[in-house]
Amino acid sequence: MYKSLIRPVLFRFDPEKIHYFTFSTIRFLNSIPGMQSVLKSMFEVNDPRLEREVFGLKFKNPVGLAAGLDKDAKLYKELGNLGFGFIEIGTLTPKPQDGNPKKRLFRLREDGGLINRMGFNNGGVAEAVERLKKNPKGKGHVLIGGNIGKNKVTPNEDAVSDYEICFDALYDYVDYFVVNVSSPNTPNLRELQDKEPLTQLLQTLQDKNQAKPIQKPILLKIAPDLTDSQLLDIIDIIQTTKIAGVIATNTTISREGLQSENKKETGGLSGKPLTKRSTEVIRFLSEKSNKAFPIIGVGGIHTAEDAIEKLEAGASLIQLYTGFIYEGPGLIKAINKKLLSKK
Repeated sequence: MYKSLIRPVLFRFDPEKIHYFTFSTIRFLNSIPGMQSVLKSMFEVNDPRLEREVFGLKFKNPVGLAAGLDKDAKLYKELGNLGFGFIEIGTLTPKPQDGNPKKRLFRLREDGGLINRMGFNNGGVAEAVERLKKNPKGKGHVLIGGNIGKNKVTPNEDAVSDYEICFDALYDYVDYFVVNVSSPNTPNLRELQDKEPLTQLLQTLQDKNQAKPIQKPILLKIAPDLTDSQLLDIIDIIQTTKIAGVIATNTTISREGLQSENKKETGGLSGKPLTKRSTEVIRFLSEKSNKAFPIIGVGGIHTAEDAIEKLEAGASLIQLYTGFIYEGPGLIKAINKKLLSKK
């Protein structure tokens, strides 16, 4: 029903405006008495065989929501009712920022993709923390990842401080952290992926983490545009800093093979054009590291088969973003059903 009736209507309108409309609709549906149970019955697949224990956390299923959709932790509980095993919020920055000028989000219908140049638009980490306080441990807890970045106005030489501020603010309220140095939409951010600054950043956060009574997993989100040599550096950095793992991958700046008229827009490309490359990166990291650390696979998952391919390439968990927009919440259920059929 989503692809045949709902999506054609939604895709007639500006994608960023529809994002906010969809959020309002999901929030309204969840406010109707009994509707949360209905949504769960429609999309959740509850089976202990789907459970995964990864970097010390127990996931009820391996299908999560990638960062970028619920930047400000406004809808994590409602999105959790659609069958996700975990929700990643952010990217959050120390101070609120508007992001890049609109229009900044573009559909590539013929390619099954999106281009965004949002620029870490968010209300700041303190605002998100107030919402996350409503996610107590125990029954009903939504497993949350906190994706953190730096403010646009912060120069790279001061970037570590921004990540520390976000880490300290979120520590009590998220289950794991993601260090985002791979978005193409904040000027010079990807320079932090170079070996020396990245090692310093991750080691600083890991030192803070080790000083805590309980450590939280820290993951690194990397770009799909890294060379094999750079990916080998990533493996070395993880082994040096002993962070928990990697998210592979963020959006790409490549435009190879695109058909849509929006292909010339600047920003990060996600969706089907990323399927092959993100899987290649997952397989490379898994094989070259001898499966030394967990990988969350994300990029171009539009079918259950895409998800299986990521997991077989070496991912322990997967995340949806563009595929969720194009295929709807039924994709979460389809993936979990497919996983059970292979047991």
